[in-house]
Amino acid sequence: MTVLDDMPVVVIGAGPVGLAAAAHLHERGLRCTVLEAGDSVGAAVRRWGHVRAFSPWRYDIDDAARRLLADSGWAAPDPDALPTGGELVDAYLRPLAELPQIRPHLRLRARVAAISRLGLDRLRTAGREHAPFLVRLADGEELLARAVIDASGTWGTPNVLGASGLPARGEAAAGAYLERALPDVLGADRERFAGRHTLVVGAGHSAANTLLSLAELAADAPGTQVTWAIRAASPTRAYGGGDADALPARGALGSRLRAHVEAGRIRLLTGFSVHALDPAGDRVTVTVRRPDGGQETVTVDRIVAATGFRPDHGIAAELRLDLDPVLGATRALAPLIDPNEHSCGTVPPHGVDELSHPEPGYYAVGMKSYGRAPTFLMATGYEQVRSVVAALAGDWAAARDVRLELPETGVCSSDPADSVDGEGCCGPAPEPAARGLATGLHGGLLTALPLATVDSGAGGCCAS
Repeated sequence: MTVLDDMPVVVIGAGPVGLAAAAHLHERGLRCTVLEAGDSVGAAVRRWGHVRAFSPWRYDIDDAARRLLADSGWAAPDPDALPTGGELVDAYLRPLAELPQIRPHLRLRARVAAISRLGLDRLRTAGREHAPFLVRLADGEELLARAVIDASGTWGTPNVLGASGLPARGEAAAGAYLERALPDVLGADRERFAGRHTLVVGAGHSAANTLLSLAELAADAPGTQVTWAIRAASPTRAYGGGDADALPARGALGSRLRAHVEAGRIRLLTGFSVHALDPAGDRVTVTVRRPDGGQETVTVDRIVAATGFRPDHGIAAELRLDLDPVLGATRALAPLIDPNEHSCGTVPPHGVDELSHPEPGYYAVGMKSYGRAPTFLMATGYEQVRSVVAALAGDWAAARDVRLELPETGVCSSDPADSVDGEGCCGPAPEPAARGLATGLHGGLLTALPLATVDSGAGGCCAS
């Protein structure tokens, strides 16, 4: 036993992956403290609580959490039902957080400001692995920890509208016209969109959900106009796998979006790179630069920035991180999830080895571990924390026995003409344990509207 062994593991974030980490730590007999910046568990999930998941309950519940809940007499939801974000919190995360094995170790409104090693900055090496982590909260309180599992996610750091990765000119000053991903178009936010012209920028599942909601609103509210802008020359990838998708709700998402575009209910702009935003009275003018260097403008009332998210590693600035220069994931994980290489979403199982940094004992897990890659699912995060916690417990055999079974997208190619004899760009489907999928916002678990029967043409790969 060492001094570190008597200290808790600090888990940052009480979302699905953070609470799963707490459940695994309890099963392993390791002390933990869970720090949640929000007022409740699943605070980020609550932000899209009006949206229905296209991933059924069977993929949304961690195994260790399920065992703890079952012992308390919890009634598991129908494994084939599709929960909303609100139901995910109310029927799963909140009951889990209220268990006596978790609740005493959970702290709400506890925002982490910085992480370091006690008495050591990033430069100091001698004795580093034996020094506890120092976790400083926003109010100045400091905690000591034997290890840190950062499951804080990326919801608070959305990507900008500017196509070069930099804010578009005037973006910072145009906040009054901008909406972040997944506004409640048909509910609490309806008045901001009804009878107005909305531009949705982005090609992932969050964009698709908002577009479908806006199309439904347009049918009820006269004067509502919907424009969709993507950087690609074709929307094929955004339409996804259609009927070939193993998750029917996800496949239907792209099929329905395609139908609205083809019927003219949603105006589609391709090759759209946002250059500037200029307020024009109650409206905002968006200047676009085309690949050929030309420019044009579109004037709208609202802009929904469904452009994805990026990690913020600022709290770990005094730790020794080995981050891929492109994605912001660990260098070992990046090649496995790089959307430039994995257009069909093949994400192999991975665990503690791929998530490790030169700073022993610090792990970013969940959506944050993927950096800017939009290929994350909650089930992936659950296996990550199972592996990490097993390693912290010294069970390296279990930590490295990483297994992951995810539903197939069914379609690999972004161009239907690329498919030959039923095989897309990826060739024959690998074994299920080696499959992943590209997913859009927070794992692409989202579809906003009930399913409808829509004829589906050949689809593309996964959301960008």
